[in-house]
This record gives sequence, structure tokens and C-alpha cells, in this order.
Amino acid sequence: MISSRRMAAVDRNAAALGVPLRVLMESSGNAVARRVQELTDPGDAVALVAGRGNNGGDALAASRFLDDRDSTVHLLGRPESITTDIARANWDALQASECDTRVVADSRAFSFERPDLIVDAMLGTGITGTLREPEATVARAMNDAAAPILAVDVPSGVDADTGAAEAVAVDAEHVVTFHEQKPGLAGHGDVVVADIGIPAAAETLVGPGDVAVLPETGGQKGDSGRVFVIGGGPYTGAPALAAGAALSSGADLAFLACPESVFDPIAGYSEDLIVQPYGGEDSGGSHLQPCHVPKLLDTAHRHDDIVVLGPGLGRHEETHEAARQFLAGFEGCGVVDADALPLVPDVETDATLVLTPNRSELAELGGPETEELVAQTDEIGRLAAELGHVVLAKGEVDVISDGAETRRCRAGTPGMTVGGTGDTLAGITAALLGRAEPFDAACAATAVNGRAAELLDRGTGLRATELQKTIPTALRGEGNE
Repeated sequence: MISSRRMAAVDRNAAALGVPLRVLMESSGNAVARRVQELTDPGDAVALVAGRGNNGGDALAASRFLDDRDSTVHLLGRPESITTDIARANWDALQASECDTRVVADSRAFSFERPDLIVDAMLGTGITGTLREPEATVARAMNDAAAPILAVDVPSGVDADTGAAEAVAVDAEHVVTFHEQKPGLAGHGDVVVADIGIPAAAETLVGPGDVAVLPETGGQKGDSGRVFVIGGGPYTGAPALAAGAALSSGADLAFLACPESVFDPIAGYSEDLIVQPYGGEDSGGSHLQPCHVPKLLDTAHRHDDIVVLGPGLGRHEETHEAARQFLAGFEGCGVVDADALPLVPDVETDATLVLTPNRSELAELGGPETEELVAQTDEIGRLAAELGHVVLAKGEVDVISDGAETRRCRAGTPGMTVGGTGDTLAGITAALLGRAEPFDAACAATAVNGRAAELLDRGTGLRATELQKTIPTALRGEGNE
């Protein structure tokens, strides 16, 4: 089973792997044509109803493989309103070859001429809600016709994820869907799943599709969330990098709690960060202590913050005890990085966490001791299942697992071995946790972090602070095509 959102990501990832959407459309069209030929006889009349998007493009491509059928293509809308280049190219090919094509400019006058089969290619997966015009009127005409209906990917008006159908939806006897079964198709006709040549790596390798399908955030202040970084002590740059990366990744606010002793240098890194000493200005101390935990928990819970715990924290005995207490009491969502990671296996917590270990920290968590993460993918998945948290293991190739599913990310450059890129990744992950499920956020964060480095085109000599300049471009997916 594959959801509509995941299918959109896989399509985009396939293109990044060298299988462009135009090739996939050609394969989809061929699959539709084969199914039409199975359901009809040579010479039968076939009416293909094409929308103006890529679902319609599949039908346009299919018609070129139906020379032995009396096929007619009905385009819903004017040709200039076709929304994608590849669908438009298929329409132009039909015009050049003088195929029987008809433009439906007014759906009120739409009717069929006794077809033996109707092909519904108006709307595909990912399109939900009440059918608008002209699709609603044409859907009624399809249902009222005597001919059986073959839906392309999903019957128009049916939610591919839930199976819910609006008041007006195409009642298809047959469905040809692509790549994998969609969860909402059960009970909506005889379903055939067609292999259209999407490589397996499009699902297992994180790519631009994983970023492109991230849910949109609202347009109001606060909709994109607050990130609350708890770190600093022996090191000052790490928490500042995490907080800055969170802002570059779309978080509305980044708060940073640190020891009083390093407040001034951390506060001086950027005017964009809101920096506060642990427990308040009169708390004193050079490291996180158990007495600071109640106020930190109150802040995190009161503001529904996404927490980043660990960057630059150090391993003082009191700091470890305080981090344990924070994790035990925290019930929100967050990222655990660096010095806080070894504590996770021994703490019972109701928090939803993404753990971001490097190779040595992975071993401290109870994972494999390895220089080659990809060879230990199964063991990393086992660790994620055992801990009950998402594990994002950082390396030349990142490995991300929630225990049920595991993916790899190859994005990045050799210059990312420089210190601070892991702190940056923690901040990106935290920001994306404000808009996506933990596993999806972690996968997308690795792609954004790596792509941000690629956009800098530094090779070696990269500095982690520079990534904050290109993170927004990487999030928008620019330069991936």
C-alpha cells in the first residue's frame, strides 16, 4: 500500500534518479492501453475522458496505443489550460497524428456516443474534495452511460487514501492504478496494479520528493512553530547553529536556553535568536543542573515547543542527571542530539523523539559499531524499534528508521565532515517536526541538509554557518530538476 502523498514523493524521486515523469507517463499510458485491450475487442468504441493534469496525460498517452480500437479523446477544458508540459506534449502529439480528439468547452452539452468502454482520467491521486465543474457533470454522464468505466489510478471523486467518495463520484467497475495499491481503492471496482518502471530506490533513497510533499504551514504567525534549544556549556557554537538552522528551515521563533556563564557569547551570535540562561538570569552556573529542569519543562509544555536537547551540553554528572529528568518529564516532540543521546535507552519517556547520532553515538545508544552505516541498515532499524523513537544515523550516507520503515539519504558533500553540520541537521529536523510526522521530518531534514551543502558548491572548506544561507533554497526544491 502507498498513500497519495508518498506516491507523489516517489514520482519526484524517480525523476531525480533519471526516470523523468514523461517516461513514467509513457509507461502509465501503455498500462492503461493494455487494460483497455483486455476489457474490449478490436474495433470497439472507447471514450477516454482526460482532465488537464497528468492523470489526463496518462489517457492522452494511452490513446496512441489503441490503433485497433475506435477511440475518442474528450479533453475537459481548452488545450491552453493543460497544466503540465508533459500532458500538453501528449495532446500536441495527438493533434499532429490526427487522432479523434474533442474539446469539452461546455460540460452541459457533453454526451457519449454509445461507447463500449469509458476511461475516466479526469483527476488522479492527491485530488480530494467535492468535484467541481466540468468534472461533476461529466462524472454524472459517465455513471448514467450504459458502458462500463475504467478509472485511471483512482476513480474521480474518490479519496485514494480513505476510499471516501463525495456525493458525485465516478462509479468505476475497473481501476488500473500504478506502482502500488492505494489504501482507498478497496471496494471501488476490480483493481489492477501496473508496474510502470519506478525504480525501488525511489522509495528507499530519500530525495527531493520527500521534501516537496512536506505539508504546507499556515500563513499566520505561530503556525510554523517554536523551536526550543537546550544546550551549551562547554561549547557555545553548537546550540546557536541548531537554533539558527531551525529559523532558516521555517520555524517562527527559536529560543535557546544555556548556562549563565556562556549567555553573552551565544547571545552575540545572532540577533535572531532569543537566548535565556537556564532557570532565569539569577540562576548562575556553568552547566545544566537538575534545579533548572522544572522551569525548562514548563516552558516547553506551555508553548508547545519542539525541543532540541543536547548540542554543546557537555557530560558533567549533574548535566546528565538533569537531561534524564527532562526526558522523563517531557511529553512533547523533540530532537535529541550529541551529549544527551547516551541517556535515552535508560529513560522512560512519553516524548516523541528523533535521535540524531553519529557513528560513535550510535554505538552508545546500543546500535552497531560500524564505519559503514548502510551495511548495518537492519540493525539500525532494530534499534529504532527497540527504543521506540526515530533514529537518524549520520554518516556519508545517512540511515533513517522508525523501526518499521528505513530509508537512506546520499545528499551532501565531502565538506560536511566539518564540525557543526550535525547541529545544523538537528535544527532543521526540529523545524520540520512542526509540520510533518517524525519519520517524514527526519528523512526530509537529511535531504535539506545535504542539498544545502551541495548548493554552496564548496567541496572542502565548508563552514556550518554557511548552510543557513542555502537551507531555504533547498527546502523550496530549487536546482533539483
